Amino acid sequence: MSATSAFPRRGSALGRLTRTELRLFVREKAGPAFAIGLPLALLTVFGNIPYYRRHEVDGTPLLDLYVPILAAFVLATLAFNWLPAVLAGYREKGVLRRLRTTPVGPARVLAAQLLVALATAAVAVTALLLVARLAFGVPLPRQPYGYAAALVLAALALMAVGLFVAAAAPHGRAANAVGATLFYVMMFFAGLFLPIAAMPPLLQHISRAAPLGAAAQALTDAAGGRWPHPLQLITLTAYAVAFCAGAIRLFRWE
Repeated sequence: MSATSAFPRRGSALGRLTRTELRLFVREKAGPAFAIGLPLALLTVFGNIPYYRRHEVDGTPLLDLYVPILAAFVLATLAFNWLPAVLAGYREKGVLRRLRTTPVGPARVLAAQLLVALATAAVAVTALLLVARLAFGVPLPRQPYGYAAALVLAALALMAVGLFVAAAAPHGRAANAVGATLFYVMMFFAGLFLPIAAMPPLLQHISRAAPLGAAAQALTDAAGGRWPHPLQLITLTAYAVAFCAGAIRLFRWE
């Protein structure tokens, strides 16, 4: 089904485009399964390993520390593995060229993808937090407003980077390669493979400056009851503004 077909007759251009993209995303099934199912599967694996439930870092069970990282994992999956591939694929298939004849505009095309990704992230993170609480006794974020603020800014920052990759990549293969590389590099600095506290000082500084590292630390702070550090929120905001502007500037229809 083409992204240019089956627009509902009512609503704004952005609303019609967003609803169409959401239907396509759900119909593909692989996207929701990967973005929602994989983090839950990892949580289940970690939660059933006694080491993660018994070992503590500064009095906090290791599993509790991994839940914010898995929330960041959700955002990274959508931003680096889904967004670039979809938009670059649309460009190669000529979908974007056909959209060029409509009053949609590049900003709305990018915004529709962003809204679908944000909605998926909200569902995935909510499911992650509920399963962690109900199945493994992990407390819900003790600073919910700070957690929500960090999650929104992290999502905007990471999606902006993904949109930038999609806009700049010459073809789908390049978008997939760059997105996958960014995913693993960013997840390293988020602490998935090595806790940030165990990294050498230089890597810790890089982690704080990286978008996913800043996101993971902001979510961890809020989960523990502390408001995220202002520098983390400023870092995420800067990434969101800079890369979103770059994605719009570099956007190509074909």
